[in-house]
Amino acid sequence: MGANFSALFIDQDGLASASSSSLSLGDLPESCVASIIGYLDPPEICKLAKLNRAFRGASWADVVWESKLPPNYQILVDKILGFVPEKLGKRDIYTRLCRANTFDDGTKKVWLDKSTGGVCLSISSKGLRITGIDDRRYWNHIPSEESRFGSIAYLQQIWWFEVDGEVEFPFPAGTYSVFFRLQLGRASRRFGRRICNSEHAHGWDIKPVRFQLWTSDGQHATSQCTLSDPGEWFYYHVGDFNVDNSNSSMKIKLSMMQIDCTHTKGGLCLDSVVIYPSKFRGRLKHKGFLKCA
Repeated sequence: MGANFSALFIDQDGLASASSSSLSLGDLPESCVASIIGYLDPPEICKLAKLNRAFRGASWADVVWESKLPPNYQILVDKILGFVPEKLGKRDIYTRLCRANTFDDGTKKVWLDKSTGGVCLSISSKGLRITGIDDRRYWNHIPSEESRFGSIAYLQQIWWFEVDGEVEFPFPAGTYSVFFRLQLGRASRRFGRRICNSEHAHGWDIKPVRFQLWTSDGQHATSQCTLSDPGEWFYYHVGDFNVDNSNSSMKIKLSMMQIDCTHTKGGLCLDSVVIYPSKFRGRLKHKGFLKCA
């Protein structure tokens, strides 16, 4: 990309000849550069901004970042950021929306995926309705560096297991997947190393856990699977839903339950519920973090 290119001129005989002078990429007009880099992903645009002055200037052009923002980004700005200066550029807006922005009293976070601009949302364990959460014989909220929210809910032992939640949000049009982020066993650090105590994890291989979701426009999805593989965080796929109208909010209700009272279950960490664009399932599967696929 940094190589020079020769300027060609037509002589009196109609032949093309190379000029002794040459032009560099820095001589390209910013508008031309903006038209080119607008086809690239945001991380690639930021890398090219280091190339020279023309690319640096073009990388801040509103026309470039307008296409990277969700179609309903103004609604998202009002919902997530609140007041934003009128002169704030589209790149700055994109940057702010890529942060993990908190709402609903800190129980939810929403952000744009830096590479694709897709909207991602997470609901903390404290933002969910958990049966028995007020009784420390069953559940405890414990601090954790492995959570976006700084804490998780840990189940010691219970007969009736049920978790419910809901969120209302103006998702951009598209298809989204809902996951519960769970781990069997309780992780800690000792001498700088991560260890996971799974001796209390039991009862999850007897009967499957049932996951469900409902949307305000009548969509419903369900899945079920046994919880397995202690010591690692996994994303248990609940189901998918579609959004057609980006200008209005959609309410999503979700649940996770295992209410067979013939046996106890315990030793489970519940971090959060996450909602990702459905194409992200491939990422989770590739990394080995996906369950109930």
